[in-house]
Amino acid sequence: RGCVGLDPGLSVPSRRELPVLLVNEVGGVRGVLEAHVEFLKKYFHLITMKEFLKNKTHWSKKVQAIYLWWHKPIIDRELLESLPDLKVIANSGVGMDHLDLKLISNFGVKMANTPHAVSSSTADTGMALLLASARRVVEGCQIAVSPDTECFAADWLGDEVTGATLGIIGMGRIGYKIALRAKAFEMKILYHNRNRRTEEEEQAVGAIYCTKIEDLLQQSDFVMLVVSLTPQTHKLIGKRELELMKPTATLINIGRGRVQCNGPIAQPLIPRFSRDHPLLKLKNILITPHLGIRTDETTRMITEEAVANILAALNGLPIPNEVFP
Repeated sequence: RGCVGLDPGLSVPSRRELPVLLVNEVGGVRGVLEAHVEFLKKYFHLITMKEFLKNKTHWSKKVQAIYLWWHKPIIDRELLESLPDLKVIANSGVGMDHLDLKLISNFGVKMANTPHAVSSSTADTGMALLLASARRVVEGCQIAVSPDTECFAADWLGDEVTGATLGIIGMGRIGYKIALRAKAFEMKILYHNRNRRTEEEEQAVGAIYCTKIEDLLQQSDFVMLVVSLTPQTHKLIGKRELELMKPTATLINIGRGRVQCNGPIAQPLIPRFSRDHPLLKLKNILITPHLGIRTDETTRMITEEAVANILAALNGLPIPNEVFP
């Protein structure tokens, strides 16, 4: 099993004095995975929100860390005020837009995420969406299994991936891994990023930097959004940007849904939308649940990376993946 691993310099308390770690629940929709509980209990005394709320007087001054799984428990002022000895909040995953970072920092609490654990599986998901949309895999499956299908139309065609131009918006850790995968498909790679990659990094994947996002949009057959949700990226792709794209282009968003607005382009997405959202009624769209990191290997690595962050904070050491407000 590939794992992030814990710093050998971190001290692990004896069983009698394990620090208390608060989680939302074990199992269920928003709970830490049951398969990870044994590992977590090597380093912490684990309590759930239900246990905490049942006896707040007992637990308030004992909880030193919180581990968020799928954005739960909700971190608000009331919870922070009830945990005077809280030192660190460890998030599962990269995105921190569900947290009020300034509020948490004002309470003197450190924050961390798990960027290393999620990068490969998220990049895999991005390529899976690109390939599935280009070759109309889901649509084809529906035709193949339909009892009404008598023949397969000769002019039912997909899009070529080999030799096509991929524009990557956000060439961070995940974006670069997508470029590595796209190179193997002989794609032409354009990218737009806050900071330009080094010449060596660009040459390694054959990527061309676009100073203006407009240039990337106009040239790309596929556009991959790989940015975190921030005030700067909120609605980064709107009507104007979609109209700049080729009418045959495909937009793949593996970030937050709010990075883009609705538009007329074929859009494989991983958004959080209400069940009556108009995007759900479109035919030229592929939507998945939040499955970018849903592998046994990756979820285990997330928990290992989170534990390393928490132990570093509790030992007064630099936190490997600290996030600042």
